Amino acid sequence: MARPLALARSWAALLAVLLLPGTAALSPPPAAAAPHSGVQVRRGGADAEISFRTSRPGEAFLDLSVAARRVSWAEQGHESAVVSLFVDGHYATDVVISSNRPTPREVALGSLSAGVHTLRIHYAGHRSRSRAGAATLRHLHVHTVSKNNPEYAAARNAPVLYGRNLPSLGGLFQSAVTDTPLVAWHEITPATRPGHSVIEYSVVWSNEDGGTDSPGLMARWGRSTDIEWVYRVEVNRAGHRVRGSGVYQAAGHQTLRFRGRYDGTHPLLETCTSNNNMCDTVNDPMRFALSTREVRPVEQPREYLMDTHPWTYAVMAQEMLREGKIESPSDPATPAVGDQRSYLYVAVDHDTTPAGAEAGVGLAVDVRLKGDPTTYSSDHQVPEWSVNRDVPAATTVELPVGTTAADVASVSVRRVPIGLTDNGATLTVTDIDRAFFLGADYLPQASFVAWHGNQELTSASPTAVLWSAG
Repeated sequence: MARPLALARSWAALLAVLLLPGTAALSPPPAAAAPHSGVQVRRGGADAEISFRTSRPGEAFLDLSVAARRVSWAEQGHESAVVSLFVDGHYATDVVISSNRPTPREVALGSLSAGVHTLRIHYAGHRSRSRAGAATLRHLHVHTVSKNNPEYAAARNAPVLYGRNLPSLGGLFQSAVTDTPLVAWHEITPATRPGHSVIEYSVVWSNEDGGTDSPGLMARWGRSTDIEWVYRVEVNRAGHRVRGSGVYQAAGHQTLRFRGRYDGTHPLLETCTSNNNMCDTVNDPMRFALSTREVRPVEQPREYLMDTHPWTYAVMAQEMLREGKIESPSDPATPAVGDQRSYLYVAVDHDTTPAGAEAGVGLAVDVRLKGDPTTYSSDHQVPEWSVNRDVPAATTVELPVGTTAADVASVSVRRVPIGLTDNGATLTVTDIDRAFFLGADYLPQASFVAWHGNQELTSASPTAVLWSAG
């Protein structure tokens, strides 16, 4: 494959946490066969407590692996088990566990001083749909980003999200069963003021109950999750927030000044619309302090964060199944979303000339299969479902159920005029970064397509084959 679906992390830059004698194990990321202890908490049972020591002050993060007995995000009434984490008595975050299969997670614990701390783990029975009543947490490892770490500014200003509680979508604790926050990241760009920077934070949710419909999401964005930026702030050379610079993405995708409360240096936001926009007034009991340490490479689409956390694809597909959003039987000839394992997940990059003309012309991906005369298209021949943004982007192509990488004969790109007239713009395609299928377990398989070049698409020559099987 073109690159591994895993994010390399610079653990050398992180500060290890020392275990106190006689406590549960807090260890570095494990070797494959190394033994690891963990904790289990049960519905109605005692909370688990773990003591740990930090060697210096900073923003603390917890890596762990989570699983819960007889939990399945695909099954109504068994969607999740929820554990709440407290550090020194302070409510840090909820963790929604959506599988009985161990899943790696990372959460933020907030600002901690140097010294001894206590992590308390509580099984939140009233928030957990599954009645099985047991959650297992393993491979627990706390690390601290200190003031002299380049990651510190992004860590100390990261938002904390509270859950959604719209009455029409289930009221309290709905983030434990639908549109749950999965992973987050940050991006840094220079500010207008010399020496200052702008930090933007984005979140991946498992789906969106409002906004773009599912077929449009698959065609235009290459997934049925929802990905939104949530908070943006300017910081000075020391990494401190510039007063009044914080803004958030509000209902209707408005950008509004943040006027809400902070937990220390962390702004508090709440998911408050069916398409996961934010409010700066918090009134939901569920809290999500997702780690935002990761950074999206500029040459990759936003879906890269799903690629580096492959379990998010399984959650995505299971929610679609449970909510009855999957066509059965799956048929690539219809625009309805079929079995998500039958899609080719493609990341492609192109530029439009003249600049700004992309609003009137988009890019589609076409696939041919060996021994099959049909051309399968990402846009289902709906021009508005083509990719019309000049940034690395993801899309999908629905294929017959059971199609594998070995069946793919060629991958092409196609220029798509949007609207009644063709604006004459030229598309220059530069990359196919990856193309993969989901396996039987809905996890991404290896990418088998990679292409880099400079292919121009014009109104006179609108298509080109970029990759073909050898």
